[in-house]
Amino acid sequence: MAMMQRRANVRLPPEVNRVLYIRNLPYKITAEEMYDIFGKYGAIRQIRVGNTPDTRGTAFVVYEDIFDAKNACDHLSGFNVCNRYLVVLYYQANKAFKRVDVDKKKDELEKVKTKYGINDEKK
Repeated sequence: MAMMQRRANVRLPPEVNRVLYIRNLPYKITAEEMYDIFGKYGAIRQIRVGNTPDTRGTAFVVYEDIFDAKNACDHLSGFNVCNRYLVVLYYQANKAFKRVDVDKKKDELEKVKTKYGINDEKK
C-alpha cells in the first residue's frame, strides 16, 4: 500500500513509458534469456527480438508497469551481455516512424515530379 502511494506522487519525465527499445544485443540471444535479464525488474507483458537482417541485435520489451520499465532502463543501460554493452532506451513512436515518413515523402515527391514532367537538373 505504501509503495502504491509513493508511486502516485512521483512525476516521471514525458519520454518514460512501458516499452523499452534495446540495441546492441548479441545476435544469438533468445527470448528466454531476455526474460531472465529483464524479468528481474518486473512483470513483462511481451518481448520481441529482431530476427531480420535489419533488426538483428535489437529487441522491444513491454512491461506491465511503467515504474518497472523505468527501473529496468536505469539499471540495464550499459549492462554487459556476452561482451556487448546494452543500449536501453524508451521507445518513442514519433522518432521510430520519422525515417519512414521521410522515405514516403520522397516517393510522393518523385511521383509528382514525373506526373508534371519536372526534372532535378540545374540549368
